[in-house]
Amino acid sequence: MLPPVFLVMTSGTATLRVAVAQIETILGDIAANLRKHLDWIEQARAASADLLLFPELSLTGYSLGASSRDVVLSRDSGVISAIAKATGTMAVSFGFVELGHDRKLFNTAITIRGSRILSVHRKVNLPGYGRLEEDRWFASGNRIDTFDLAPGWTAATLICADLWNPALVHLAANCGADLLLAPISSALEAVEGFDNPRGWEIALDFYAMMYGLPIAMANRVGREDGLTFWGGSRVLDADGRTIARTEAEQALVVADIMRSEVERARTRLPTIRDSDPALVHAELGRMLKKEAAE
Repeated sequence: MLPPVFLVMTSGTATLRVAVAQIETILGDIAANLRKHLDWIEQARAASADLLLFPELSLTGYSLGASSRDVVLSRDSGVISAIAKATGTMAVSFGFVELGHDRKLFNTAITIRGSRILSVHRKVNLPGYGRLEEDRWFASGNRIDTFDLAPGWTAATLICADLWNPALVHLAANCGADLLLAPISSALEAVEGFDNPRGWEIALDFYAMMYGLPIAMANRVGREDGLTFWGGSRVLDADGRTIARTEAEQALVVADIMRSEVERARTRLPTIRDSDPALVHAELGRMLKKEAAE
């Protein structure tokens, strides 16, 4: 039995159909997770998706700890090649533990279409608080890049806690992103006393509205190492409205976003136009000089 599909369709030019795969990942079992990825790619293709987004570390599971090195993959691995072969004309973004050239491990999201790698993002903001200890096992990425996703669409990827550093979202928006991909692995018990579902709702609504930036967010479901992943995967439009979402079951969320809506939202609320990167650069330089002198 296929998981449910939640589909929102809109009309207009320069429309991009975005699909989000809310799945349950098996911790450490790359072979089983690969089969699931291939199945969901087929379902997204049947829904005529232009893009399919999987959650953070979708190929490996999240709570890896010291076993992170047991599931590392390079970008030219057979597993990634199998997914690339299955994508066809659809872009697919998924997560894995990447082995760097210097033997460091990275929490990585890669976006592929056919034989071409469109983007590789290494998670920058590695949490080491509550029950989260990514900073113990992974090296931090050091770039916020945008990439051409489709004609008229430029995208950026930020992984989970990256979005809890507002400066990274600001950089992505000001570097030209028209769509933000947000793969996450958010658990109810991650930080004691913090309401993760509510926190994500506030953050995503704010970013999408403030920057006129559609967002696709993919979270996981299921339990892993005492953590409960609550789902809530969704697509937000350029006005900060959730136009499609699901709750706590495995499901494929599909929605159409339109370039014309992005332009209209950014004309109405010109945050990016008025962001003044030269001022921000100058003030950051002044701050760093002051810190160095202290």
